Amino acid sequence: MKLLFDTHIWLWSLADPDRLSSRVRKELGTPANELWLSPVSIWEILYLDAKKKIKLPAPAAEWLADAMSAVPAKEAPFTHDVALETSRIFLPHRDPADRFLVATANVFGLTLVTADKVLIEAKACAILASR
Repeated sequence: MKLLFDTHIWLWSLADPDRLSSRVRKELGTPANELWLSPVSIWEILYLDAKKKIKLPAPAAEWLADAMSAVPAKEAPFTHDVALETSRIFLPHRDPADRFLVATANVFGLTLVTADKVLIEAKACAILASR
C-alpha cells in the first residue's frame, strides 16, 4: 500500500504514536508499504509553528530535518496535475492543505492516512482512517 501522511498523522507518528489507531500503527510499520509525505505538510507545520498553534521541541527547520530522517518517506511532488486536481475535489471546507493532500493522493494513487472526520466522510480519495 502507498500511504500519504496527513500532517497530523505524521506529527503523531513522531511525537505521540499512541494517538494512532492500532491499524494505522501496523500499516505505517509494515515494510512493504510505501510512506509518502507532501511538501504541503512541511508548509503546514511551518505555518502552524509560526502562528503558535503547535509547539515543536526545537526550531522548526531543525525539527523538520530530524523528523524527515526519523520517518523516511518519499516526497510526493507538487505538480501541475496535482494543482489541476484540486479544482475537481469537493470538500465541505476550504482548507487548502487538505485540498492539496487529497489531490496528491488522487494523482499518485496514494491512500491518505488521516483522523480528520471531514476528510474521512468526504470520500474524495482513498483513505486509511485512524479511529
